[in-house]
Amino acid sequence: MTDTPTTHRASFAIGAEAAARQAVDRLAECLDESEVAVTAYERGENAWDIALNFAEAPDQAAIRSLVALVAGEAAAATIAFETVAAKDWVKASLEGLVPVPAGRFVVHGAHDRNKVPANKIAIEIEAALAFGTGHHGTTRGCLLLLDEVLKRRELRCVLDLGTGTGVLGIAAAKATQRRVLASDIDPVSTAVARDNARLNGVGPLFESICAPGFEHDRFRAAGPFDLVLANILANPLRALATPLSRHLAPGAEVILSGLLPSQARAVIAAYRARDLLLQKAIIVGGWSSLLLRQT
Repeated sequence: MTDTPTTHRASFAIGAEAAARQAVDRLAECLDESEVAVTAYERGENAWDIALNFAEAPDQAAIRSLVALVAGEAAAATIAFETVAAKDWVKASLEGLVPVPAGRFVVHGAHDRNKVPANKIAIEIEAALAFGTGHHGTTRGCLLLLDEVLKRRELRCVLDLGTGTGVLGIAAAKATQRRVLASDIDPVSTAVARDNARLNGVGPLFESICAPGFEHDRFRAAGPFDLVLANILANPLRALATPLSRHLAPGAEVILSGLLPSQARAVIAAYRARDLLLQKAIIVGGWSSLLLRQT
């Protein structure tokens, strides 16, 4: 007789869906996804639970402190720690992710392929060794702003800078049927994005390259771009303002995210100095996304 493998879980109660999504986003930012799977479950109307699944026994005091910081002392007080039968928690957490609507787009996993309405643009993304399943507020914010841009102009040349899983570039390629250049500093991300583009039927339209900043000949060859999508972080976005502005077509637009609301003003100022003026700012899941246009 062999012992059944076990794993470790910490779970706690939280309020409505919006609070659960925000808590999952913030916990995912703080924890190593290769060691912890974080997911949310609906327990009843306006009542959600969050579970953190660990391969090894966690530091309970540290987890309780983190939850208090992310979700508040009341949520931290409800944490229950338990040992349960081992399973593929990454797979289980994916099965708990519902399709995410964002304007004309719906981001979903393979398990929800048949749940996307026929009048929406489906983007199938599985969590992998790259950022961006569509559930994070920054990704949803970018998709909402992309949908607004598409309502009033035709895009000919798009850049997805810091592509992650490729979700933004794939959305642009599917909506416009135009070529998209996608880049990331991580070779794993560029490979994942390329595979996801093929999965979504836009492989021939989607070129994925590994490059830091704009240090690759393909940026100049593929541009100038009339839309740049950059879901990165505040400091890299500020540093990239000048080189990014040099690769834009006249009247180009730029969608930026990866920002906390308190960081948005400094990023807006950096791009205003390069003649890119703010057109719209939205906050989704506690994260800011910005739409700017070249004057």
